[in-house]
Amino acid sequence: MRELEYRQASAAHGGLLFMHGVPGVAYGDQVIITDHRNHKRNGQVVQTSQELITVQVIEGTDDLDLERTWVRFLQKPFEVSLSTDVLGRIFDGLGNPRDQRPPIVSSLKRNVNGSAVNPAARAYPKEFIQTGVSAIDGLNSLVRGQKLPIFSGSGLPHNRLLAQIVRQAKLLGEESNFAIIFAAMGISYSDALFFQKNFESNGVLGNVVMFINQADDPTLERLILPRTALTVAEYLAFDEDRHVLVILTDMTNYAEALREISTAKGDVPARKGYPGYLYSDLAGIYERAGRIKNRHGSITMMPVVTMPSDDITHPIPDLTGYITEGQIVLSRELQSLGIYPPINISPSLSRLMKDGVGKNDTRDDHMRVANQLYAAYAKALEVRNLASIIGAEDLSEADNHFLSFARDFEENYINQDEEQERSIFETLNIAWDLLSMLPAAELSRVSETDLARYHHWEG
Repeated sequence: MRELEYRQASAAHGGLLFMHGVPGVAYGDQVIITDHRNHKRNGQVVQTSQELITVQVIEGTDDLDLERTWVRFLQKPFEVSLSTDVLGRIFDGLGNPRDQRPPIVSSLKRNVNGSAVNPAARAYPKEFIQTGVSAIDGLNSLVRGQKLPIFSGSGLPHNRLLAQIVRQAKLLGEESNFAIIFAAMGISYSDALFFQKNFESNGVLGNVVMFINQADDPTLERLILPRTALTVAEYLAFDEDRHVLVILTDMTNYAEALREISTAKGDVPARKGYPGYLYSDLAGIYERAGRIKNRHGSITMMPVVTMPSDDITHPIPDLTGYITEGQIVLSRELQSLGIYPPINISPSLSRLMKDGVGKNDTRDDHMRVANQLYAAYAKALEVRNLASIIGAEDLSEADNHFLSFARDFEENYINQDEEQERSIFETLNIAWDLLSMLPAAELSRVSETDLARYHHWEG
């Protein structure tokens, strides 16, 4: 398709370039801006009408001399080069190398916006993914093709948890064909260095593709980055038959960038100033995860959302919860007690857990044990609240058992060393050790067979 080049920009401010009288331009088209110093800047068409074209300039519009600025419309969207050589590499949001190595050269290029998957072609998510983290594997299991976000707060150790999951995540019995796409938006230089050094030192970088946009990098790049990363994930999953785990951090930074650009464009704001299309925009990212019938590969997604002011009802976690299949919620209270990872069990949930655990996937008692742990911990928290009012010395003997269970559950089950990888069978055995602190009469969610085999109550 023939490229169009013009020198008739009418105005530029706030990272936006405005042009009149440019026919045949489509929303999302890639643009190359050449300034008066012959420096090239990348841009994208973000608004079109018969009278006006609006271009978002990724590197900004500072110091542009409009009389000497050439704008070239490539009449195609942003594309990324695809090859298995991407594994072990680090890129920016546009797919350009950040690791001082040559760019990927490939005849295969694809639109980063992807294309909608026919719902009839989707296969239901199933098959257990072991992260090595007991609070996830035992109680909020991740299954292949699922979207399971992590809801965190400022200062909580979600970065450490992500690095641990990347190091340890595997499909049982199919470890050699598992790849990680790690996409980070708006993170600090120190966080970017932490992830890179962590993956390198643990020998997993060769199976990871990293896309990094730092806090001082262009805002528009932050919006393109997850789409670039997911295009690579789709190639590895559905062309190369790999199982791919996509980590997106931090979707709050993504949504803030979307709000900034929508405000500059003059879009009508909705809740807390975010554009009304925030839901559909997030869904366009999250719904690229999943499995496709008659394809061996799959995309499983774990996005991170840092909740402003720890507010789980904030628009970003709220809308994310509608689109995805559960959530892992980190707790500031558990963090203050020195528990890592500080996963708050009560509001955490994996809606697809039942489809990935059990007799042929993990162990026959897995789902019943998880239900029993939830019930016992909920009762223990009620007892803990009661003890804070009347004092522990006035509790019944049964209540004291639950009080001890809560303490040991947090210290020995939720809490685990950052370098410790627990198999699902170790996790289930620890669970039964904890349930054995309670009399069998209190354990109504497990079967008589389970109790006879695993429960060792000593009274």
